[in-house]
Amino acid sequence: MKKTLIALAAAAIPAVMSAQSAPDAYSFSQSDIRGTARFMSMGGAFTALGGDLSTLSQNPAGLGVYRRSEIGATLDISPRRVTATTPSDKISTDATKVFCNNFGYVGVANLGGPLRTFAWGVSYNRIGSFNREFTSYDGAAPSSLTNYIASYTNNSGVAPSTLTFVKDKYNPYQQSDADWLSILAYNSLLINDVNGRYYGLGQDGTVSDAQSVVRQSGYVDEYNIDFGGNVSEVVMWGLGVGITDLSFNSTVAYSESMAGAYIPSADNRMTTGSAEYDLVNYRNVSGTGVNLKFGLIFRPINEFRLGVAVHTPTWYTMSSNQTATVYSDFMPDNMTGDVHVDNEYTDDAYYNFKMNAPWKFMIGAAGVIGNQAIVSLDYERQAFGDISVKYQDGWGNYVSDPDVNQDVKNYYKAANIIRLGVEYRLTPRLSARAGYNFSTATSKQEVLDGRRQVFTAGTDPAFTLNKTSNAISVGLGYRWSSFYLDAAYVWRRRNSEYCAFTSYDGIQAPKASLAETTNDIVFSLGFKF
Repeated sequence: MKKTLIALAAAAIPAVMSAQSAPDAYSFSQSDIRGTARFMSMGGAFTALGGDLSTLSQNPAGLGVYRRSEIGATLDISPRRVTATTPSDKISTDATKVFCNNFGYVGVANLGGPLRTFAWGVSYNRIGSFNREFTSYDGAAPSSLTNYIASYTNNSGVAPSTLTFVKDKYNPYQQSDADWLSILAYNSLLINDVNGRYYGLGQDGTVSDAQSVVRQSGYVDEYNIDFGGNVSEVVMWGLGVGITDLSFNSTVAYSESMAGAYIPSADNRMTTGSAEYDLVNYRNVSGTGVNLKFGLIFRPINEFRLGVAVHTPTWYTMSSNQTATVYSDFMPDNMTGDVHVDNEYTDDAYYNFKMNAPWKFMIGAAGVIGNQAIVSLDYERQAFGDISVKYQDGWGNYVSDPDVNQDVKNYYKAANIIRLGVEYRLTPRLSARAGYNFSTATSKQEVLDGRRQVFTAGTDPAFTLNKTSNAISVGLGYRWSSFYLDAAYVWRRRNSEYCAFTSYDGIQAPKASLAETTNDIVFSLGFKF
């Protein structure tokens, strides 16, 4: 585990607060293809198209395509299934969310001369969702989390006296630089000191199972203010400001049930018996950020467009609080003495940090065929390896976190995203659409293979490694007078790997393969004037 030592300036007392980690920073930097029904039905391939409210959050040069003002809103019904597969079990969890995906307004001033139009727009767009629930179960866990904690606690050289509470005199959470998970495990007897060395509950002959129950919720909402224009019907330009609002809530429960474990007995000795424990982590994160967007669309002929857009990093200021609980239960095989039951809690950890989400670069081309069909292709690159984090020291200054920033580079690589969209006008009022979206894996292979240790923050050792994702979409659009109604269906699947903790020092962690599938049903209603 990693932590950051923060001096409490007012009291001049050092305290270890749970710091940010590379997996956290990566998770908070992700975004989805969400927007209007037309945008989603065409796979989000609008870098060169424009003329849609979603372009305010993708390529602001799309404002130069507008000839009339527009107002519209989008509803998204999003059923989601997460299937967790382990060597011994396969469990699926379903949940459905309903939310407003997009709301926007565009105003247009038609001008004379080379500058044909000047447009402005404001929009709300849900660009990310943290909603996820799943349960994974491994009936033959390869090792115990307690052995992992014991191993790195031994390597840290921390003494038992440093981890031990002294009532009204000493609190190791606030008065030491020991890792919080080591403190929690030691005081709940998940790790025990035997002749100057820490031991976990697993030993030769121990048989155990492991279960993880994960419930996460939250969102990343973006509010855009964009300006753009049209120069001689050849060059469309745009620039914008995005203001993001992030909220994340998480409850992660990890449990082990063990037979033949190495446990403490009622007479303060170590013996063999059964053990059960639950480690439950609670976390809330909130923050706001800002980014800038620049874009151009070049139309040399009516039948072809080329678009490019650049998004700066989103500069976030965030706050987090978290706490953890352990419920443990031990019973010696000889049934002598009392069964030991222990409930231990961490202090509440509050801290502030700053984070720069990655740069985004996108380029797209679109063609118009016979004034009846549109084909659009986009490429986007998100530089996840460039995410950076700063923590707040005891004097209120934000200081770069070199360990976390190096971890980001060690664990993650850029995402390469391909988007394809088509639209065909069936009648003057009715159009059919289809799209495809593909994103490469963002976790480095040595991390996926378990050849690199992954550091997490606080008392939650779990993390998720994303692999490839795919989305297939279809839709219809109907126009009458100045109104439009669009509908879309989007099937998407993201594959990932969930690790209860990192493999370390020869200890193999329980893992689950996750398949996250969503079936979005999206409706947009708008008016042009």
